[in-house]
Amino acid sequence: MIDVNYIDALKALSDPTRLRLFWLLLHIDQRITVAEALDVTGDTQYNVSRNLKMLFKAGLLIQQKQGKWVYYTLCEQSVPHCQALVDSVRHLPSEPFSEIIERCILRLSLRVDGECVVGANSDEWKALIEKETLVN
Repeated sequence: MIDVNYIDALKALSDPTRLRLFWLLLHIDQRITVAEALDVTGDTQYNVSRNLKMLFKAGLLIQQKQGKWVYYTLCEQSVPHCQALVDSVRHLPSEPFSEIIERCILRLSLRVDGECVVGANSDEWKALIEKETLVN
C-alpha cells in the first residue's frame, strides 16, 4: 500500500508555484513567512498562503506561529520514499529558480535578529528592490 502522505506530497509538488516555493525552502535552508514569500514570488497573499498551507498539509512543511507571523520550514522526512521525493526536488536544475533565490536573499536581509519585522509589499522592500534594480 502507498503512503497517503506520499500521494499528497506528489500532488502538492505537481503545481509549478508550489514546486517553486518548496524548491526555495530547500535551498535557502531557513524558515520563511507568508509576507516574505509573497514579496519573493510576487504572487498574491491569497495564493502564497494557500500554496504554503497545501505544502504543509501534504507533510512537506512545518508551521510555527511566532508573534504575528507564521513561519514555514521544511519538515524532516523519515520515510525513505518521502526523502527521495525531497531529494529529487533538491536536485532540480537551478536555472529556472535563480531569480527567486536572489529575491529571497534580498528579502531576508530585512530581518532583524533573524526575525521578520517587515510586512508584505512594504516601503522598505520596494526601496530595496528599486535600489537593487538600479545597481544591476
